[in-house]
Amino acid sequence: MTPFDAVPEPLNAPIELQRAELAGIIGRHTESQLLCPSAVPGLVLVRYNHCARSFPALAQPALCVLAHGSKEVSLGEERYVYDSLNYMVVSVAMPMSGRILDASVENPSLSLRLDIDPAEITALIADAGPLSVPARPAGRGLYVDRLSADLLDAILRLTRLSDTPRDVAVLAPLIRREVLYRLLRSPQGHRLYEIAQANSQAHRVTQAIHWLNDNYGEPLRIEDLARRVNLSASTLHHRFKALTSMSPLQYQKQLRLQEARRLMLADGLDVSVASYRVGYESPSQFSREYSRLFGAPPSRDMARLRLAPMGSAAL
Repeated sequence: MTPFDAVPEPLNAPIELQRAELAGIIGRHTESQLLCPSAVPGLVLVRYNHCARSFPALAQPALCVLAHGSKEVSLGEERYVYDSLNYMVVSVAMPMSGRILDASVENPSLSLRLDIDPAEITALIADAGPLSVPARPAGRGLYVDRLSADLLDAILRLTRLSDTPRDVAVLAPLIRREVLYRLLRSPQGHRLYEIAQANSQAHRVTQAIHWLNDNYGEPLRIEDLARRVNLSASTLHHRFKALTSMSPLQYQKQLRLQEARRLMLADGLDVSVASYRVGYESPSQFSREYSRLFGAPPSRDMARLRLAPMGSAAL
């Protein structure tokens, strides 16, 4: 059977009703703005009325769910696409950007982002005891997986609290824990589980990532960074690339270039000032590396971006 002969997956009526209700809640709360922090702490509702790229940004750990539409997210050279049948998890803060693939005023892209605090994962594991999470080789700190009925149900109940703020204080923490529990028990749950384990190599790599995120303008020696997180330089390099798709030096470079791009676009800094601000000593080297990453020199890229519709959230 060729792909063109494949039989479409039948729609599950109850799930479709839940997805339609989720889209309705998001649409109702985002009628007048792109991003709407909900009454639930850490839950942000998002609407796009047109296809758009987002600013390169340091994305924080989060669960991202689309009620309608589809998105593409870029991590280094890799591309991840997800839609209303799938969800995306970012398990560790990383530089990335996104693109809305289909949206219009009549059929907007409607989604939500639920921030994930790794400490919540750790506490849940401690309270729940062994969760029978399968041990697997560490993968990327970003993944797309199928949205199960149980997970969608918990997400919908959490989002419904946007309409009943008086219930948030009591019910939101309980439902948040259920959402995290469903993620841990999912086929990709081992990725969150390993990062939450204090003595795991993945957790130590996340500490290295946190240090780079806070100190991207500083000179970087891999040996010093490895010593800081109690790993060998070779292990840090290998596990860092497995988690982020980049070496530590590539990661730092992307952080610097994306931050410089943001400074030029949002704050109006000129090329030389932005390059020095993020740690470059040579504006010419900065321009060369900027062109390789973004496909155009800084001045031409800025002119292009200022004409293009942009979003304010990376996910």
